[in-house]
Amino acid sequence: MLRQTFLTLSNSRELQDIALSNGLARRFALRFVAGETLEQAVQAIRALNAKGIKATFDQLGENINTAAEARGAANSYIDILNKIESTRIDSNVSLKLTQMGLDVDEDLCFDNVSRICARAYELDTFVRLDMESTAYTDRTLDMFRKLWHTSGYRNVGVVLQAYLYRTEEDVREMNGLGARVRLCKGAYNEPAEVAFPKKAEVDRNYANLAALLLREGNYPGIATHDARLIEFVKRYTAKHAIAPAKFEFQMLYGVRRELQVSLAQEGYNMRVYVPYGQEWYPYFMRRLAERPANVMFIAGNLLRR
Repeated sequence: MLRQTFLTLSNSRELQDIALSNGLARRFALRFVAGETLEQAVQAIRALNAKGIKATFDQLGENINTAAEARGAANSYIDILNKIESTRIDSNVSLKLTQMGLDVDEDLCFDNVSRICARAYELDTFVRLDMESTAYTDRTLDMFRKLWHTSGYRNVGVVLQAYLYRTEEDVREMNGLGARVRLCKGAYNEPAEVAFPKKAEVDRNYANLAALLLREGNYPGIATHDARLIEFVKRYTAKHAIAPAKFEFQMLYGVRRELQVSLAQEGYNMRVYVPYGQEWYPYFMRRLAERPANVMFIAGNLLRR
């Protein structure tokens, strides 16, 4: 119930307006967000790189309403790619299609993402299409297929969510193409008609899908903070002689930092999703929904004030 409450609140424009003007809310959000400016995010990534951890850049924002906003967001991603090149930080980029104009015009969205993929190709780096709610699953995968098949981009990959019943079929399709997949559990409020309702079922499906990606996929991103699933991946890869160079663990900025460092020190590829920007409210609320420990962390800090 707590998870559903926070996911519902993440869609509240009224609460977002209040939060964005509240200094205390901003300070707590910055546990999970690497600042509100590009330079702040670069410094956060430098600190991660110094610990042997790679990054993926994400400029926060979703569900934009105008073509001008979408083009501006795409231009910002070009700036991010240029900044990665000029600073030599170890990072690629992740983006949401609704930020690129998917709800405004699909051709506009495709043009925006194509520009980003083209610049990323010139700089020999990678673009990940984030997955949003199930209202966008088919549309996101259709956009990926157009980039892959029609435009021939091979430096683009997708995110798939283990809480959806459909995901095994999607994983098999991506494995067949040789496309890179980030596997996550899923962070949206989905009905039981399309998603496993119980955590144990999601965890079981996640382990099955991770094994499928590790056996047959192309450098999958195993995105989880769940220590049991991480241990499962370690055992599975050791048993099947899958080298650590064949995959990477992925986690979110500000979550289980010690474990991130530990995995890197053990010789695993470790990548951290580094969001930044002023539109942090929906992202922050989804982080609270995912882990009750995040709520307790913030409550504890409030009580110490």
